[in-house]
Amino acid sequence: MTERFVKPPRRRAAARVSSASLVSAQPLAGGAGFGLIVAPAMLPLDALEWACGARSWVEDQLLAAGALLFRGFDLADVLAFRAFANQLSGPLLDYTERAASRQKVTSNVFTSTQFPAEEVIPLHHEMSYSHRWPGKLWLFCERASEGGGATPIASERAVTRQLADDLRRRFSQRRIMYVRNYGEGVDMSWQEAFQTERRADVEAYCQHAGMSCEWKPGDRLRTRTVRPPTVVHPRSHEELWFNHVPLFHESNLPAVVRGALREQFLADEMPRNAFYGDGEPIADDVVASIRAVYDAHAVRFAWMRGDILLLDNILAVHGRDPFSGPRSILVAMSELQVDAGAAGDPKAP
Repeated sequence: MTERFVKPPRRRAAARVSSASLVSAQPLAGGAGFGLIVAPAMLPLDALEWACGARSWVEDQLLAAGALLFRGFDLADVLAFRAFANQLSGPLLDYTERAASRQKVTSNVFTSTQFPAEEVIPLHHEMSYSHRWPGKLWLFCERASEGGGATPIASERAVTRQLADDLRRRFSQRRIMYVRNYGEGVDMSWQEAFQTERRADVEAYCQHAGMSCEWKPGDRLRTRTVRPPTVVHPRSHEELWFNHVPLFHESNLPAVVRGALREQFLADEMPRNAFYGDGEPIADDVVASIRAVYDAHAVRFAWMRGDILLLDNILAVHGRDPFSGPRSILVAMSELQVDAGAAGDPKAP
């Protein structure tokens, strides 16, 4: 009997499930192409396991949409949030050269800006006043407020297109000077802002950043730095509006507060202020026109406990609406960006 060779049965290849197939991505209402809501396509979904293989997909979606709202991922606490952000964007950053008082919750995760609940925080880029800023901003809703408290966001692509040509040209030619006075009793101390007790550390930081620093009586400090009004996105290579004028300019203060401070201080002695790069004041109506464009493009959503908002910090701006009742939005930052051409010798106004 002739022996026949029988092929062994072919093994079925293990099915590969893409990260994209495990979630749904829907446009954020009112965003006109800006912002996506990303949610599990089926439950249960292990959020951290999904994140391990989803980084490339998330990067592509974020580059296109500017903002991603992760909803329904069932991250139990701040440690799970930190792990999720780490998986999708690498190590989280510390918060140095601070412009807002925040408390550290765990390593490189902070409370959101501790600012009176009844006040508005205008739309802005995180740390756009600095020579170094996070490429990505993460927000985690630990507790939604009872009323208000939205985090409005807006597309910087849309804003940059709508800003008047002459305004952009003027700022491009003249640039922006940020002046900060620490320890005047109405803003944070230099120790809190720079997270050190040593003057030598501050001086070294300022020298590296191209900032001038001036020590004043009473353990006070004044810094000045000149920055461009735009930045080029590292992946898309778009040149986009990117600065802190709407937030630092003294017109952002409530009228009563501004008036009281100006009775005591000159313009460059205010706790923080923004000028043209040559030191000339920026008119209130110029700043108001910038804020108006941001406000016209603002998109809002109602926070839900466990939501995670990921922003490309160049493609998107964020702010905060007034709120009532307890509210806890935690913040993390990642992907440090550094302006290699920041060093210089800014002139005083």
